[in-house]
Amino acid sequence: MKCAIVPVTAYQQNCSVLVCEETQRAALVDPGGDLPRLRAALEQLGVTLEKVFLTHGHMDHCAAADEVRKAFGVPIEGPHHDDKFWIDQLAEACRRVGFPPAESFEPDRWLNDGDTVTFGAQTLEVRHCPGHTPGHVVFFHRGERVAFVGDVLFQGSIGRTDFPRGDYDTLVRSIREKLWPLGDDVVFVPGHGPTSTFGAERTHNPFVADKRFG
Repeated sequence: MKCAIVPVTAYQQNCSVLVCEETQRAALVDPGGDLPRLRAALEQLGVTLEKVFLTHGHMDHCAAADEVRKAFGVPIEGPHHDDKFWIDQLAEACRRVGFPPAESFEPDRWLNDGDTVTFGAQTLEVRHCPGHTPGHVVFFHRGERVAFVGDVLFQGSIGRTDFPRGDYDTLVRSIREKLWPLGDDVVFVPGHGPTSTFGAERTHNPFVADKRFG
């Protein structure tokens, strides 16, 4: 599997294009906007889109998901059902900050901790990691040692917890109990900014470094 990162929306959200090199099938993780840019990336890669995966219900991560579903005839999988209230208010959220219009939608499949998602010949494991939002999930490809973590974790930081139903302690616990056990060597693609590894964050991240917890 290979991955191309396409920044979308005014928030420069990292939309990941996952490509199964065996089948030339693809999945989009968090298509928050800019459908023409995403379509161009798929065409440049010469792949066929098969699915959309969502980490959580914030507009910069999901506002174009239904547009992609309709344009390509593909299903949306994720996030966890606890983020339904975010997707239900998508239209108002976009209007409030001047995002392009988007309407609420229902994913084809809500995800739970321990589920798997597939595209082409690839399988990713699902980890429910609440805290930034209550229904946030992370996608982990065990063979490639890569995780797509949305706004749970960033290089040198963690997701905001001042949104409705966000919780700092829950987020820190999600990171330490759901992500760290996957391995220090795991590279993660965050929702914004550069990639890093779990090991680097365990050492240097001021919010979740091991030294903070004895």
